[in-house]
Amino acid sequence: MSNHTPRLNLRTAAPQAAKALYAADQAILTSPLDPTLRELVKLRVSQLNHCVHCIDLHSHDALDMGEKLDRLLQLPAWRESALFTPAERAALEYAEAATKLTEHGVSDEIWAGVREILSDEELGALVVQVALMNAFNRFGVPLQMPAQARG
Repeated sequence: MSNHTPRLNLRTAAPQAAKALYAADQAILTSPLDPTLRELVKLRVSQLNHCVHCIDLHSHDALDMGEKLDRLLQLPAWRESALFTPAERAALEYAEAATKLTEHGVSDEIWAGVREILSDEELGALVVQVALMNAFNRFGVPLQMPAQARG
């Protein structure tokens, strides 16, 4: 897929709303949510939503933070992989359920999985992060935001 210009620049078309959303995302960076878990969740949600801009961005962010390539390659099949911790598995399970939001929502079983591993503050950050990532994907996909051009 070639590099192209997005259909609309949200930062100039809706500057106050875009600024507020990016500020909310930045606020999560100061939360106690584990940075590695946070980036895995951002990437997995973006994979589910087929947002090439965010998949590219968060893959590189994770690599820049020291994430191992094998874990990123195995992320789409995390259930079958031995490379993810119990906390990461619980968070990924929640992220997938909250992204797909079937008529059953997020099950009590999935909620209990994150509830027993994360503190209230970590869980709050996870809930906000997953919701925000879905929002960003819902900008990136319809606006056809491209992956970043690199070397």
